[in-house]
Amino acid sequence: MKDVAWGSQGLRAGIEGLGAMGMSAYYGPRDDEESAATLHRALDLGVSLIDTAEIYGPFLNERLIGQTIGSRSDEYAIATKTGVEVTDDGQMRGPNGSPAYLRTALERSLRNLGRDTIDLYYIHRVDPKIPIEETFGAMGELVAEGKVRYLGISEASPETIRRAHATHPLTAVQTEYSLFERSPEVNGVLDTTRELGIAFVSYSPLGRGVLTGAIASTDELDADDFRRSNPRFSDENLPANLAVVDKVRALAGQKGVTPGQLALAWVLHQDGVVAIPGTKRRTYLEENVAAVDVELTADDLAALDAAAPVGVAAGDRYVAAALKGLTI
Repeated sequence: MKDVAWGSQGLRAGIEGLGAMGMSAYYGPRDDEESAATLHRALDLGVSLIDTAEIYGPFLNERLIGQTIGSRSDEYAIATKTGVEVTDDGQMRGPNGSPAYLRTALERSLRNLGRDTIDLYYIHRVDPKIPIEETFGAMGELVAEGKVRYLGISEASPETIRRAHATHPLTAVQTEYSLFERSPEVNGVLDTTRELGIAFVSYSPLGRGVLTGAIASTDELDADDFRRSNPRFSDENLPANLAVVDKVRALAGQKGVTPGQLALAWVLHQDGVVAIPGTKRRTYLEENVAAVDVELTADDLAALDAAAPVGVAAGDRYVAAALKGLTI
């Protein structure tokens, strides 16, 4: 695994981390045994950052990680997220960036993960009711106390990123980014992170799995898989999106790699970008890790740009209600 600087504040980790969300939420039934094996395999392969959040479960994902690989905590950095209020009994109540909630959430995450310190602590969604300076002022206090090492923010606008970074230096900005979702290239977010020396962390770099070429219909998805209600997987939009996947598949065949590996390699070839592809299975993990070694030429990159230009995906990336909380 290629080791890189995540931003300019001192954090170093593999260019590809592991998104653990699907092990506990949103992507069908849990299989804690296979998830545990996948976490251990990730560390064995040199993956050195595991990404989670308190709302994944809620709490189940943090606990799974703590119980499974807590004894190997010196081998990886842990990134978790707060800022979406969840009660101790698991009820979610929307964005909450207040200093009081952040402190409560941090102590709970530390207990669930079995750690004394969080390596990278994100605001998961921006709370429009609280000035971002107040939120990151409180986050900075957690750093000063030694309970957090580095700070990040997820799904924020360029202006909010700048204001947060001016309050306390940011290490990472996490946003959806893939051949299907290239809006950070045109909405100023990617330019802002590059200018400020902040790592841009791509989540869903495989277009929520569709860029692997393994999904032909939502009928193949589990009944409780959230993609069944995602606009890009609707009966109206999925055929158009699969046509793009066919183009990626053809280019992948020319390179002798899988469509998913080619799509992930494209993300990893973007300046200042790292990725956290998610999986709960060892087979997909190994395929994803192998993408780090895929070399792309200028011609390869141009061909992918032509196959999947900005705005190519049919349908929004979230339902309307969820879109309201993005890039504030």
